[in-house]
Amino acid sequence: QVQLVESGGGLVQPGGSLRLSCAASGSIFSINAMGWYRQAPGKERELVARIRSGGSTTYVDSVKGRFTISRDNAKNTVYLQMNSLKPEDTAVYYCNAEIVLYYGFPTKDYWGQGTQVTVSS
Repeated sequence: QVQLVESGGGLVQPGGSLRLSCAASGSIFSINAMGWYRQAPGKERELVARIRSGGSTTYVDSVKGRFTISRDNAKNTVYLQMNSLKPEDTAVYYCNAEIVLYYGFPTKDYWGQGTQVTVSS
């Protein structure tokens, strides 16, 4: 049984910072890419940032220069450092991981439960 547990969301003023964490636990052989998605009310879920097992990263244009994704492979954990937050960053943020449960098995997508980030004065 694999679980992704997120933490670090909350209420912050515009211009502030938050750090999200997501730890994967359970019977895991390996993890390929890990990422953060977000969904604002009335909008579709969008990819915010993604990091591959080798460390290469991808960001949506709206967060480039403000957000940084990183991972600790030894802890099966991915982080999202969010700086210079704007009201339009308000959303539920979801962690995603492409996990291989056993050697030779295909990857499978797993999702966290979501954590609310609200940017407001």
